[in-house]
Amino acid sequence: MTIPFLQVLIFLLFGITIIIVLTAKFHVHAFFALIIASFVVGLGVEMNVGDIITSMKDGFGNIMRSLGLIIVLGTTLGVLLEYTGSTKVMADFILRKVGEKNAPLAMSLTGFIVGLPVFCDSGYIVLSGLNKSIAKRTNISMVVMSVSLASGLYAVHCLIPPHPGAAAAAGTIGVNIGKLIPLGILVAVPAMFVGYWWANYAGKKLHHVIEEEEEVVTDTSSKPSVIKSFLPVVVPIILIALQSFFVIDKAAANGFVKFFTALGDPVSALSIGVLLAFNCKRKWKKKAVSKLLQEAAEKAGGILVIIGAGGAFGAILAATHLGNYFNGINTLGNFSLLFPFLLTFTLKTAQGSSTVAIITAASIIQPLLPALGITTETNKLLCVLSMGAGSMMISHANDAYFWVITKFSGLEMKAMLKVYSIATILMGLVTMLIVYILFFIL
Repeated sequence: MTIPFLQVLIFLLFGITIIIVLTAKFHVHAFFALIIASFVVGLGVEMNVGDIITSMKDGFGNIMRSLGLIIVLGTTLGVLLEYTGSTKVMADFILRKVGEKNAPLAMSLTGFIVGLPVFCDSGYIVLSGLNKSIAKRTNISMVVMSVSLASGLYAVHCLIPPHPGAAAAAGTIGVNIGKLIPLGILVAVPAMFVGYWWANYAGKKLHHVIEEEEEVVTDTSSKPSVIKSFLPVVVPIILIALQSFFVIDKAAANGFVKFFTALGDPVSALSIGVLLAFNCKRKWKKKAVSKLLQEAAEKAGGILVIIGAGGAFGAILAATHLGNYFNGINTLGNFSLLFPFLLTFTLKTAQGSSTVAIITAASIIQPLLPALGITTETNKLLCVLSMGAGSMMISHANDAYFWVITKFSGLEMKAMLKVYSIATILMGLVTMLIVYILFFIL
């Protein structure tokens, strides 16, 4: 039996509304919001309960199979880098190289590099103490310093795996993560710079008195060297990037190529990064290691259940065969990459979480790929990046990261809205512009 398109569309919009209302207004955990929305959409399109549960299990399992280990290892790497003080060593090194006059640029670059394995909120919390001390030493407005650091972290968080939104979108759309990471870095650089530029332009007019606050506790009794600090971040990226150059017939590949292909698998590369992170501290206590690994597993678990629920929601949408309703509409292809961008932008602005926005958008976009004319591997890569661009904007009062920056910088909400929120709009628009340029070049 064919379900009328209007009925499918109504319940799809109803499902999205449920996610937004439950997460943004009632502060329900995104996992439960996505599961509830899955049942509502499934029942709305007249699926029986057994089929709904089966589809949800399949979607949840498929996402876990492709992303579970990547998220856990990426989270573990971030926790270890925070604890060993490697993030601060990287920040100090960059500051020395660019000079104190260019302190905002130093913090933006630090945020960009540290943000590759570390989530933007935890990265900001760890670096906030250093950010304040540099602002005080250089007498640069805290607004400028805070938004510079925040935009550097935010650029990579929205665009590059192993961050959960980009990783989940890659898994849903069917994109090679090894190719997404280097291309994502290329696209994230202009986003970082436009955030830094706006912070300097708008933030310098708003001087802020720095208040002393307690810093996050890390074990810095013996700081790692600069090389040791950078290796856990740089090596996995290089290995994953190199792996994309060895995508050939496995049967014809020699031992050397097979070896580097195995090392370049994101799971292998991140595992190596974790081992290198352990090398950032000379003496480890069993209790400390146990506590850190438990913290990483628990933190990753919270992320994985959201991603898994997003996969379940996506499976329900796929079961509606939504794409079949659009395949005959020739005009839909004219929207191409713009539609994923606008959809993710709307979801992000409405409910606040970049991760939930891009996971939800990817689930909706996946069955529409043929109708949108997104069929090649390159276009699918750009589709994920266009959703990443949409997930940047607009960060405001319903975004947890917005309040992390506000709280740990001691800034007023008015200043944040004038500088940071507008910075996220500019970052999203510039990122989308770069994506379109790549669309015509590649």
